[in-house]
Parts: sequence; structure tokens; C-alpha cells
Amino acid sequence: MTIQPIVTYPDKRLRTIAEPVTVFDEGLRTLAADLLETMRAASGIGITAPHIGVSKRLVVLQLSDDSEARTYVNPTIVWASPTLVRQQEGSISMNGVVAEIERPAQIRVRYQDLNGAEHSEEADGLLSVCHQHEIDQLDGIFWIQKLSALQRERVIKRYQKLKRFA
Repeated sequence: MTIQPIVTYPDKRLRTIAEPVTVFDEGLRTLAADLLETMRAASGIGITAPHIGVSKRLVVLQLSDDSEARTYVNPTIVWASPTLVRQQEGSISMNGVVAEIERPAQIRVRYQDLNGAEHSEEADGLLSVCHQHEIDQLDGIFWIQKLSALQRERVIKRYQKLKRFA
């Protein structure tokens, strides 16, 4: 397992649609392990392969230190509730800034595991938000694109200020 450099905003790779995973081999398992180490080193709770510059539909989530890390290959949302919730979101690719985003409260995700077996999972709360956030990333939608133009401008200015003084 190796901690990989994280692609940071405004890198155009963060807005590229990731390629489906078609080969389920040791290379994929190594990539998943690297994602987990990189996410933990960045104190994140979710990461995608595009966050480290790899255009593959691979997500790793670990919502807390005492929860099990979960890996999702080729995840897609197959159902979303009409009920919406607002939640603070941010990104390891834009570390230090957050904003409130509205998303469906519950979803159902279809995905494959590291061996290629298909699964589905229903999620609500933070897990639902994380799935939606990371699947957006795989679809080339960086989280700030969900904000109004004014909110997005404010988040970008805060991020630029943080980078300047870091």
C-alpha cells in the first residue's frame, strides 16, 4: 500500500468521466489499497481513483475510524428518494473548505466488488451523501458544481486564500 499524491482543484482530471473497470485482478486490489491509504492520510472519508489521477470507476469509503472500509467498483445509483437533505460536503482535492449541498436522502446503489461480483446497497444519512458525492466525481462532476454560482465563487476564494497562506 502506497500513499499517492492527490489531484487538487482546479485540475481538469477532476471533471473527466472515469472509465469502467473491466479487469478484476491484483492491480485493481493494489489500487484500492492505495486509495484507502491515501484517503486515511488525508483524513478523508471517501476517495475515488480520479482523486489520484487514475480514470477508473473505483470508490473507497470509510465513514469513521472504527468502521470497516468498503470498496465499490463501477457504482451507479439506481434509485433516489424524492425527499432531500442538506449536508456539509468538501473534498480531499479541495482540502479545507466545505459547503452545504442538497441531495436525495436515500438511494440504492448497484456496484461490483473487487472480484467482479455484483451487489446492491440501500443507503441513507452520511453514507447516502458520500455515495452520491463520489459517484458524481466518477461522472466528472466536481462537488462545487452543485453549488450556486455565488456559493461556488465564495468557496473557490476561500480555498485560494487557504492555499496562499498554507
